Parts: sequence; structure tokens; C-alpha cells
Amino acid sequence: MNAFHRIFGRSRSSVIGMIHVCALPGSPRSTRSIEDIIHEACSEAQIYNSAKVDGILLENMHDIPYMHTDDVDHEITACMARVSSEVRRCIPPNIPVGVQILAGANRQALAVAMAAGLQFIRAEGFVYAHVADEGLMNACAGQLLRYRKQINAEHIQVFADIKKKHSAHSITSDVDIAATAKAAEFFLSDGIIVTGASTGAVADVQELNAVQSSVRIPVLVGSGVTADNVEHYLHANGVIVGSGFKKGGHWANTLDKDRVVHFMDKVNTLREKLSL
Repeated sequence: MNAFHRIFGRSRSSVIGMIHVCALPGSPRSTRSIEDIIHEACSEAQIYNSAKVDGILLENMHDIPYMHTDDVDHEITACMARVSSEVRRCIPPNIPVGVQILAGANRQALAVAMAAGLQFIRAEGFVYAHVADEGLMNACAGQLLRYRKQINAEHIQVFADIKKKHSAHSITSDVDIAATAKAAEFFLSDGIIVTGASTGAVADVQELNAVQSSVRIPVLVGSGVTADNVEHYLHANGVIVGSGFKKGGHWANTLDKDRVVHFMDKVNTLREKLSL
């Protein structure tokens, strides 16, 4: 928990704004140059900074359909490293930046974070196998944390999704979300992310509470948080907001500055009221 506070400047109610990076070269929907992609990512980062969010997370969300773990091609890793470096450079150093590379490309994300000077990654499939829309995703904690050690990147935090969205979990139906959280903590995750069933879907508050009661590491909410429901989630260590900051509340749309400002105004009011 001390590391989380050191990175985000608070232990509760941290707001992490998502940048859904435009489709990268080689992916089916790619139409833009890397320079245009960088410009848009940096513009969104500056909107987040001006609204005083607590952190930023980059993700290659537009690269649908996603490649699977080691099949994620080199150009994706290289482009994410360049975009991440430019975003890191264009905002103040006290604003933490993280990265996720879909799908399940957690080693690549660590390499990008190390090269770009980022502070954290979001990891899929950290513990327990599950069936995602990209295929079977196996647990990766052992390999991932050994790789982090090998590249001298232990200062980079690994926040792990559990019972991940866009996935079927019937093969672990006898393991509830609290037990999954305990396993992630035992396997040295730096934090846990709880989500709804899909992008933009609300997380179950009871599940969030169960996870928080089960572990001593930070717990974040990774989907479905909006200005209309944020008061239900501010007891989490952090909330990751993507769709809720977009025009019309849809992840694929452009970032809406007014939505970001309205959300942060409400959060700051609630923080003062609740002494968070």
C-alpha cells in the first residue's frame, strides 16, 4: 500500500484516466500515421492533466481483433513504446503513467513501461486460466515477475485483473473472486483490478467489498465507473475510467473534456465530504 500511495499521492479514490490508443500499424483498423497517433494520445493526456486526474493508463484498445500474448507482433510493442514515451514526456513527472497491451501481452507491457519510464502495468491472466475471446489464457505470474526481475524493472507495479471481463470463467467456477484475489496477492501482485463483464459494464460493489476484505494490497475498479455512480466506488484504492470519459459514454468515441472535468469536480467534492 505504501508503494501505491507513493505513486498516486493518495491511498484511496485515485482516478486513472484511460487513453485508448488509436489502431496501430498492422492492425485491421489502422488508418493513421504514428505521428497522428502520438498527437492524439498526448492531447488526451493533457486534457487529463488539466483536469487533475491522479494517473493515466494507455491501452491498444482499437487493435481489434486482438492477438494473443506471445503472438502480439513486434510493431505493436514498438509503437506502444513510442506512444508511451511521448505521453510520459508531455505531462508532469509526478503524474503516474501505466500501460496495458492487449491481449495478455504482459511481458511486452513491462518492457514498454521500463523503456518509457512508466510506473505501472495492467496485467491480464495473472492467476488462474480462463477462456477469453482471444482464446485460452493461462496464468502468467511466475514468468512475468521473473521477467520483471531480469530487466531490473521491480519499481514498476503490476496491477492484475481477476475474473477478467470479456472472458468465461467456468473452468474456475469453484473459485470465487475473493479466493482469486488471495491467490493474486500470494503470487505477489502489487494490486488487483475488479471489473464488470465487459468494457463499460459496472463492477459489482459486493464483489469489490469481498475482495477488499480478503487482501491487503490495493484494489482498483476497472470498468463501468461514471459520474453517476462514482460514489459507490471511491472506497476502492483507485478507479480506472475510460468509457465514462468518452462522448456518449462509449469507449470508441473521442475523449470529452467536459465529462472529465465534471467527473473530477464530483470526485473532489466527495473526497472532501468523506475525508478521502
